[in-house]
Amino acid sequence: MPRNAGRLDAPQNDTIAPITENKTSIFDFVTPTEFVELPTKGRFYSEDHPLHNVDTIEIRHMTAKETDILSSQSLLKKGLAIDRMIENVIIDPNIKVKDLFVGDKNAIIVACRINGFGASYETKITCGSCGVKGEEVFDLEGVEVKSVDEEIIISEQGTFVISLPRSKIDAECRLVNGADEQKMLKLAEKKKKLNLPDSSLTDQLKILIVSLNGETDRGLVEKFVDVMPAFDASYFRKQYEKTVPNVDMSHNFVCPSCDANTVIDIPFSANFFWPQ
Repeated sequence: MPRNAGRLDAPQNDTIAPITENKTSIFDFVTPTEFVELPTKGRFYSEDHPLHNVDTIEIRHMTAKETDILSSQSLLKKGLAIDRMIENVIIDPNIKVKDLFVGDKNAIIVACRINGFGASYETKITCGSCGVKGEEVFDLEGVEVKSVDEEIIISEQGTFVISLPRSKIDAECRLVNGADEQKMLKLAEKKKKLNLPDSSLTDQLKILIVSLNGETDRGLVEKFVDVMPAFDASYFRKQYEKTVPNVDMSHNFVCPSCDANTVIDIPFSANFFWPQ
C-alpha cells in the first residue's frame, strides 16, 4: 500500500455525520432596497432620461461603505459627500446625481437618512421670537412629498412659464438639478475668495430662466435679470417655490421658552447624516 494512500482517501468511519440544513452564510445577506417616490413624477426629465415619466426610483439601504463616504474629509471639504453617497445607493447606473432635480434628490436624502439612522432626527433650533436655542426632535416619517400641480403646463423640454406682473414678461424657467447646485456653490466660493459682493439670488435666476417672451439669447436674459424689478423677482421666487415639486420639510415648532408657534423648515444641519 502506498505510503500516502491514507492521506488522500477519506477516513473510514461507520458513524454518519448529521446533515445540517438551512445553515445561513454571512455572505447570503442581501442589502435591502426600496422604491422612493419622486416629487417630479418624472415629468420634467427629457424623453431620453431613465426617469422620464417615472414615479419612483429604486435605492439600496445605506451600508457601512456609505457611512465611510459621508465621513470622508476630502469629500466633505469639496461638498461632494452626500452626492457620492446618493450615487452609491441608486440601483440604476444610468441615473447620474448631477442630472437629478433637487426635489427628487431631497426625497432620496430623506429616505437614506431614515433607512440608515432611523426616522428620529434631533437638532438645535433657534426661536425666531426670543432667540433661545433648544433641541427639537423631528419625525422624518412624517415628511410628505409635494408633487407638481397637474394643471401646470410642462413643455417637452421640462420647462414651465411664470408671468411677471410688473414687466408683463413671460419667464420660461426650469428646475435646478445637481449640476446647477455645484455650479452655484463654486461661483459663490469664487466670489467670496475675490471679496466680491454676494449675488446668489440673481445668479440663481440666471440659471433658472430659460427665455423671456421666447427670447433665448443668454446675454439678453442675464441683462434683464440684473435690472428685473424687485417686485417681479420676489413674485418669481414665490411662484417658483409653490410650483416646484419637492419634499415638504415644513414643521410646526412651538418654542419651549416663549411658547411662540411658528412653521419652520426641518433643517439639513450638520448632524442630519452625522447624528450624535
